[in-house]
Amino acid sequence: MRWRVPRIWDGSDVWLIGGGATVPYMFGVPEDIIKEVKDRRLPLSSYSPYMKDLWNKRVIGINMAYKIGDWMDIIFFGDVHFFLPNEEGLRRYPGLVVTCHSQFAADNQIKYLTTDERVWGISELNDRVCWNWNSGAAAISVAVHAGAKRILLLGFDMKMVNGWTDWHSEYKLNGVEDTLPHIQAVFDRHKESWPVIAEDAKRMGVEILNVTINSEIDVFKKVKLEEVL
Repeated sequence: MRWRVPRIWDGSDVWLIGGGATVPYMFGVPEDIIKEVKDRRLPLSSYSPYMKDLWNKRVIGINMAYKIGDWMDIIFFGDVHFFLPNEEGLRRYPGLVVTCHSQFAADNQIKYLTTDERVWGISELNDRVCWNWNSGAAAISVAVHAGAKRILLLGFDMKMVNGWTDWHSEYKLNGVEDTLPHIQAVFDRHKESWPVIAEDAKRMGVEILNVTINSEIDVFKKVKLEEVL
């Protein structure tokens, strides 16, 4: 369904939960639970109680974040290869599910935003996003369209942490077996967009804070989680 993002969060903080492996560590999830989740012996919802400080915030979850809990306002994804094995859960999700993949232009349930002709940055038009070759970066356009005055990035590591590319181990990058050169190439491509996003955010009067202290993204002020909760 073609959609225009309504300005529902005018002047608000908006939190984006990316896929970086640091997410459970930031919220103090015990190491044994993190291991059990990554080994798929516990569900991803095991993280939810530790993230209760976000339950009443404006939150956009990226991709697999929908499995943490139904307290996220929006779930955003850009890749159809992520959607296909998760279709049942995404269609049951009580919040908004939004994508920029053209396959969903006529879908009567998934909200579709087209991709801007500008690949990098933040779109000026509320019916589209700049893709940035990264679902998390693309979702920044959604937050801005919704009226965010300040955007807080969680789990935007842009690197491996403790040998993990993400906090869930639910899928392989691009559906293939990961190798270190492949993983690094993906992260390097993802990092290209951030300087342009930073310039656009400054021009639009939107503050972006990186709540991922060891993130490879160095164009935003980095803050600790406890400083902004």
